[in-house]
Amino acid sequence: MTPITEVEGRRIALSNLEKVLYPATGFTKGEVLHYYATAAEVLLPHLRDRPVSFLRYPDGPEGQVFFTKNVPPGTPEWVTTAEVARVAGVGRMVCVQDLPSLMWAANLVTEFHTHQWVVQAQGVADRLVLDLDPGAPATVVECCEVALWLRERLAADGIEAYAKTSGSKGLHLLAGVRGSSSEQVSDYARQLAVEAEKAMPRLALHRMTRSLRPGKVFVDWSQNAARKTTAAPYTLRARARPWVSAPVTWAEVAECEAPDRLAFTASDLAPRLRDHGDLLAPLLDPERSGLLP
Repeated sequence: MTPITEVEGRRIALSNLEKVLYPATGFTKGEVLHYYATAAEVLLPHLRDRPVSFLRYPDGPEGQVFFTKNVPPGTPEWVTTAEVARVAGVGRMVCVQDLPSLMWAANLVTEFHTHQWVVQAQGVADRLVLDLDPGAPATVVECCEVALWLRERLAADGIEAYAKTSGSKGLHLLAGVRGSSSEQVSDYARQLAVEAEKAMPRLALHRMTRSLRPGKVFVDWSQNAARKTTAAPYTLRARARPWVSAPVTWAEVAECEAPDRLAFTASDLAPRLRDHGDLLAPLLDPERSGLLP
């Protein structure tokens, strides 16, 4: 029998709580739900009003993994949805606005991916993202070198950058922006990637060409396109262990000397939140957003 729980007045069926989703650690679906419940205070503000794409892995990362953009069948009527412009027509996507919606979505076993705009202003970017993806034998250590250069470059344009782990092998740089379309932000991000490659030709790369990537950090600027999404802050990832896309301090970035220094699982987040709070909270303040040059 599927247990029913009540969250802020909403009844939610939670299934297979004892199912092991991360065999390397024995981390269960019940622990996934517990993680999202405890991270909700910092996670929800970064999801709210942003149509969410789900990367689902109901049988764990070693099972079937699939991407869902449209509202899933069986979505409760109280879950907020919104029409979103697509290349061909429109689609309807979920907006995770509150704790009941978060727990319902977490029960689907999912990574949360969001656009760089809110549903009320589709295609008008309020965030810039640069995804630093290392090609082996490069690691997050090399990503940190590139991130520090990009931080200074953005600061020169009056834009403050923040960092988080990708929850995989790389690093994400985020910045609040205003007054620009997704296309304009994408063009600016590409310019930054090109400049990074020119400044650090042995380390940074702005092209996706796989033959060029070994030992370098690909500065992926393309996720600023209006149709693209990026793993949200604090989301769990479909990896061997319950890695989290975790915000990090610039001191941690500067002092990173080994890949495991910037690798955090669900169990690491509670103490980090006690020590740092939400390191990405400034992104939620429009007054701290920068203007593109």
